[in-house]
Amino acid sequence: MATPAPEPTPPLVLTFAATDPTGGAGIQADILTLASMGCHPLSVITAITVQDTAGVEGILPIDAGWVSDQARALLEDVPVAAFKLGLLGSVETIAAIAEIVSDYPDIPLVLDPVLASGRGDQFTDEETVQAMIELLLPQTSVLTPNSLEARRLALDEDNEDDQPTLSECARRLIQAGCEYVLVTGTHENTPQVINTLYGPRGQVRADKWDRLPGSYHGSGCTLASALAANLAQGLDIEEAVREAQEYTWQTLAAGFRPGMGQNIPDRLFWARSEEDENAGSGE
Repeated sequence: MATPAPEPTPPLVLTFAATDPTGGAGIQADILTLASMGCHPLSVITAITVQDTAGVEGILPIDAGWVSDQARALLEDVPVAAFKLGLLGSVETIAAIAEIVSDYPDIPLVLDPVLASGRGDQFTDEETVQAMIELLLPQTSVLTPNSLEARRLALDEDNEDDQPTLSECARRLIQAGCEYVLVTGTHENTPQVINTLYGPRGQVRADKWDRLPGSYHGSGCTLASALAANLAQGLDIEEAVREAQEYTWQTLAAGFRPGMGQNIPDRLFWARSEEDENAGSGE
């Protein structure tokens, strides 16, 4: 009797990130986003945080050996369709992850360079930033910095007068090794949020979004995870970027404020919309 073919699995996306007890950002945000977009999330914890919706009070990096062991156990067992990297915690962890992903050069990698919290709590020192640039950017398919992160990553520390434009920042980051850079404009003083994708030949596309009131905790995690999900499902880079932005904007428009701090994106907005429609129809 023939052995039945195995059931197809959804795309598996492996995310490396820190915890966030609020579910607004970090590994919890990644898991919610990936699942919402039809992927199966695999997770490696890089750090544990103490935080609420107002800000981060403490961070405990996980030993780099434990980070490596978590990832190796998964990668030796299941096929991964995309990597997503968030807050990594330490230089040692960055080095460990860089070594791991170097064994899988054909798997797309989305790097969200989390350098600070939305409140401004700093997560990285210059040594950590340099390790990210030297070890991870050359392996990155898409880097997703906000404008503040782009400027910090691209800044020439030896030139006190260095004030690069965002397009120049993107050029430098691509020169450092990543394939594409998606710079988000939430921190810029513009009527609309403008997100710009850059490639080896310069600007690829720019998308404008209505600027929503309030501040949000986890929008960057949501965008990067949505992008990883789209790449895992085989979308080309431009379509993946556009669809990830559309999804993220919808989560923000449907966001909620559960505590005394920032709003949190609703990654399951579509499910609640269906519930509202069914309630209205009497089903």
